[in-house]
Amino acid sequence: MDLQLSGTNVLVTGAGQGLGQALGLGFAGEGANVAFHYNSSAEGARKAAAAASELGVKAIAVGGDLRDADAVAALVEETETELGPLGVLINNSAVTKKQRFLESTPADWAPQIDVTVTGTLQITHAVASRMAERKAGAIINLMGDSGRVGESGLLVTATARSTTVGLTRSLAKELARFGIRANAVSLALVRTDNFDAHAGTGGQPEVADDTMKKILAQYPLRRVGRPDDIVPIVLLLASPLSSWTTGQVVSVNGGYAMP
Repeated sequence: MDLQLSGTNVLVTGAGQGLGQALGLGFAGEGANVAFHYNSSAEGARKAAAAASELGVKAIAVGGDLRDADAVAALVEETETELGPLGVLINNSAVTKKQRFLESTPADWAPQIDVTVTGTLQITHAVASRMAERKAGAIINLMGDSGRVGESGLLVTATARSTTVGLTRSLAKELARFGIRANAVSLALVRTDNFDAHAGTGGQPEVADDTMKKILAQYPLRRVGRPDDIVPIVLLLASPLSSWTTGQVVSVNGGYAMP
């Protein structure tokens, strides 16, 4: 199926590694031009951009701290200068930390709120303002299922992630007049570079094995996700084929939680 994404200019945040990197390469595989945003994972973003370029599309690595409004403005300007007007924004950047709430402090909370909430608002505002002028655009917000259904040991992460639901639905209602669609994809555990930190499997094989058994028991499909489980639905939601889909939260989670 042709997703009609060829020639579309896409910005993926947090694309220097893991799922963000896979998403960027997925768009490039559909013929889209891609900006791989990074904050600290510059090498990964540059390698991904090089790999995307080999597919015959324009691709760049663009750095910037999403907590810094000036940095956000600069990276959006650089992206549109190099690629052209953005048609799709993928909000993937977030900070998560597995920790019991009563053992945490405000210092633990701040990075999760500052990046996941404030950073997402800032990059969305910067890109959506330009999309509104052009009367077109699609925004896809990635979030963890902890923000949708709650999860012990991820209270602060879940709090930050839950804002994605309100953001997505409010964007969809407020920006529809400008031809901008907004949707969210809610995920359970996906095996990426940071899987052990997210899953809490630790460094000892016997601990990891026992932990994984407990984790997999929560999934009817008896496995955690892979990046290639997530990429297709994000591509579809960004595609003109989804032109009548907005304000939705789509769960891709192996059955971990069912509405």
